[in-house]
Amino acid sequence: AEAVSRSSDMFDEIVMAEERFHGEGYQEGYAEGSHVGVVEGRRYGSLHGAKIGSEIGCYLGFALTWQCLLQKCMDEKNSKKIRALDSLIGMIQKFPYEDPTYDKLQEDLEKIRGKFKQVCSMLNVQSDFRIGTERSSLTF
Repeated sequence: AEAVSRSSDMFDEIVMAEERFHGEGYQEGYAEGSHVGVVEGRRYGSLHGAKIGSEIGCYLGFALTWQCLLQKCMDEKNSKKIRALDSLIGMIQKFPYEDPTYDKLQEDLEKIRGKFKQVCSMLNVQSDFRIGTERSSLTF
């Protein structure tokens, strides 16, 4: 009876070892996957954030430059253009750069892009904003 009990214990140990190794493997795989996911997510977030920052920065530089140029010659036509530029600058200044979890980020970004296109149309300027891997460019 003792031999049967000992072989039964060995069999249980073998079965339990398989379950234990499966559990340990799962835990190690889960931890590794979580780590890789965080690293990949951080890299993607940094890249995407840099692209948005570059785009918004170009819009702001464009708007501030045109605002200075138009203020030298104030007439009714330029007054409307300056108001549109002021609106674009205000939208950019309210954009929540410091909050990556802002739920209306894409919506507000689209509004800024739309306002930028409207301003370009008012200024009779062709807008072509491209972000490449080596550089960003705003061409007219």
